[in-house]
Amino acid sequence: MLDRCPVVPVVVLDDPAHAVPLGEALLAGGIDAVEITLRTAAGLEGLRALAKLEGMLVGAGTVLVPDQVDEVVEAGAGFVVSPGFSARVVDRAAERDVPVLPGVSGATDLMAVVEHGLSEVKLFPAGPLGGPAVVKALASPFSGMRFMPSGGITPDTMGDYLALPPVPAVSGSWMVERTLLAEQRWAEVTARAANAVARARRWREDSGRRTGSRT
Repeated sequence: MLDRCPVVPVVVLDDPAHAVPLGEALLAGGIDAVEITLRTAAGLEGLRALAKLEGMLVGAGTVLVPDQVDEVVEAGAGFVVSPGFSARVVDRAAERDVPVLPGVSGATDLMAVVEHGLSEVKLFPAGPLGGPAVVKALASPFSGMRFMPSGGITPDTMGDYLALPPVPAVSGSWMVERTLLAEQRWAEVTARAANAVARARRWREDSGRRTGSRT
């Protein structure tokens, strides 16, 4: 799942009517995967509307309990994201046949992830945990794990994560700040999305060239 888009916006919706124009703005900027959180009452309704937008993969974030897995899958969610690891949430996602990205913050969480047969996780909160250095430390004993860092990611720091082989994608909210949505500044959303994608591709290309030069 993490190979689809290198930058996944994390959206907090206050008005479900903003969901579709937001999705259209992100698609125009080259982003075709988004996480709609359940932090507000508008989240589920907005997810349901956005899931109908052609070309957009819509996931549900801040999924904390199994019942929420049922709700978001029925609303059209294509993947589920949690801030931490819950065996019950992971198991329910498997029952509903939907990809799940549990949140991890250390080796103990990753042990539980491995026991459940998963190989992709959300590292949260990546910035306060120590940034790219934490990814490097955790990736060593968990060599098959792939990470989506989230929390404290900025346009200027995301390249430090994407340069690491076990990081196919990062997530963040700078492209979809609540003030931008409230003011319906869709052109700005598109511009930030396009900038993020361009930076991600450039860093990936530079990283590939550096890796190739050592072989």
